[in-house]
Amino acid sequence: MILIGHRFIESESLYHILDIDAIKNTPPSSTLYIEFSEDNLDIINYAKLNNIPIALEVHSIEALIYGANFGAKYLVCYPSEAKTFQKLAETYLFDAKILAKIEEDKEIEKMALEGIDGAIYPKGIVKISS
Repeated sequence: MILIGHRFIESESLYHILDIDAIKNTPPSSTLYIEFSEDNLDIINYAKLNNIPIALEVHSIEALIYGANFGAKYLVCYPSEAKTFQKLAETYLFDAKILAKIEEDKEIEKMALEGIDGAIYPKGIVKISS
């Protein structure tokens, strides 16, 4: 199980950007964190064209499917969505890993028992401005 942003475990950070200009303020080879919406398609397409890894925050099955087709490394969702999204990811053999946004360590067990690929804490998402 992947844990991003946990205080005990060293892990990569995801860099939350709001526009293409913010990419220049991220470390080399970093994974961009983008909220999936039609308004952000320019950023998503830019990242895809430039082979920049992305984590997409998704909150619907439709967005989940789009995210997989955009080649996202991670698809990030709420714990309440994770079980359904994980099942779809396994059914359709997504390359992306499903990450549930969690706040507390006690949530790890539930995500593990549901077979979720991983969890991400708020500390694992770094806000970047342009």
